[in-house]
Amino acid sequence: MPDMAAADRPVEPRGRDRGLVTAWRISFLGALAALAFLMIFKPDPYLDIIKFIPDGILVTFKVTALSICFALLLGLIAGLGRISKNRLLNSVASVYVEVVRGIPLLVQLFYIYYALGRFVKLPDMAAAVIAMSICYGAYMGEVFRAGIESIDRGQTEAAMSLGFTRVQTMFHVILPQAMRTILPPLGNESIALLKDTSLVSILAVADILRRGREFASETFAYFETYTVIALVYLLITLTLSRLVGIMEKKLRYYDS
Repeated sequence: MPDMAAADRPVEPRGRDRGLVTAWRISFLGALAALAFLMIFKPDPYLDIIKFIPDGILVTFKVTALSICFALLLGLIAGLGRISKNRLLNSVASVYVEVVRGIPLLVQLFYIYYALGRFVKLPDMAAAVIAMSICYGAYMGEVFRAGIESIDRGQTEAAMSLGFTRVQTMFHVILPQAMRTILPPLGNESIALLKDTSLVSILAVADILRRGREFASETFAYFETYTVIALVYLLITLTLSRLVGIMEKKLRYYDS
């Protein structure tokens, strides 16, 4: 089976690929050094920007963490629904995946916050998390489906012959084995979700980008502000990429 994580995924450091490890280190240390250099040798405005955005970084982490948790739950439900023999469950899950993947995330954010706001007014943070979760839940649903279907059917038959129910077989036999295949693309989607949190600034959520825009509008230091924002996003993304790589390595170690 082809690697599910091969397409459109971040370059993650792997022990067996010295080139990628070196590239990751160069990127991470380079971004860190650039940020430190700017703050030390030109504190006005670079150090001022760093002091202005910490609360935005916390908001970005909060939105990312909550959205990933809910998206994983929705993705698991959608993935199980997609492989279900129950026609109703299969149809609902399939429609959810197809519809949500066919609508841009930005449109979903506007729809949940502004369009549905005519009937139910949601706080900006709640609207952002709901939209991100629904959007990425559909993509993660396909990841779970593909990962589960990659496990040989004989595993299910063997578990059933030992007296396992279908639910026990899925959660105690199939999913643990599928995680090795599922984890890389799930990590990829999580990193993409982190980067897409920049879109929630349109809902007045005070994330990194929103705080940066506020600073730039007050000081007109647009080049300096967005340089810092880009470097901060790069450092966070590379860190998450590294964590995903470590988790993959641990899974390969336990499977060996």
